[in-house]
Amino acid sequence: MSRIPLVLLPGLICDRELWRDQITGLADLAEIEVADLTNADSFAEMAERVLARAPARFALAALSMGGYLAFEIMRRAATRVERLALLDTSARADTPEQLRKRRMFVAHAKRGKFKGVTPQLITNWVSPKSIARDAGLSQRVHEMTLRVGADNFCRQVNAIMERPDSRPLLSEIACPTLVLCGREDEATPLALSQEMAADIPDAQLRVLDECGHLSPMEKPEAVNDAMRRWLMA
Repeated sequence: MSRIPLVLLPGLICDRELWRDQITGLADLAEIEVADLTNADSFAEMAERVLARAPARFALAALSMGGYLAFEIMRRAATRVERLALLDTSARADTPEQLRKRRMFVAHAKRGKFKGVTPQLITNWVSPKSIARDAGLSQRVHEMTLRVGADNFCRQVNAIMERPDSRPLLSEIACPTLVLCGREDEATPLALSQEMAADIPDAQLRVLDECGHLSPMEKPEAVNDAMRRWLMA
């Protein structure tokens, strides 16, 4: 059986390490490409780069910021996306309070305090129960954010702040769609995933207990199981 082309979109200040366990765990089923979302100033630029590298038809899985980009890809090339998986993300634009916090983080990073920003993000992203299960998880996340770096962090946050509300798009999504969220996700709470799953026709919602925002790293086996079912459905 030929493998399914699968493009994975990382979240804010994440790289392929986010998807490490999916790359290995789904290798028998999918031919996987992890998009590089660095050195781009907008989701339009990121989307064009992803589409230029992707095959004519492909499955698309995305976490958090990657989900915001996935909606931009769907606006541009929905017929090329055979399946869509939205992990720990939201279709909504930022609230004024979210914009305020993002501008604060960018200001800290530009003042040379980027290393002070990342521990705050990790605390908000990763469930304490996940850290208790995996003592090395925090270090993996921290090293990943430092690899992506302050300049790319600022670029990505600026792109996030400029994104549109994607809720009007949800009812138009016609491909098999998985919506997955950690029950303890504080960055994009479960209600946002429930909203997307309700508005996307025939979407499947999967909720992972004892899991925060970085579900592919926190609950890799459960995420692999959900994605395998989604790819084979």
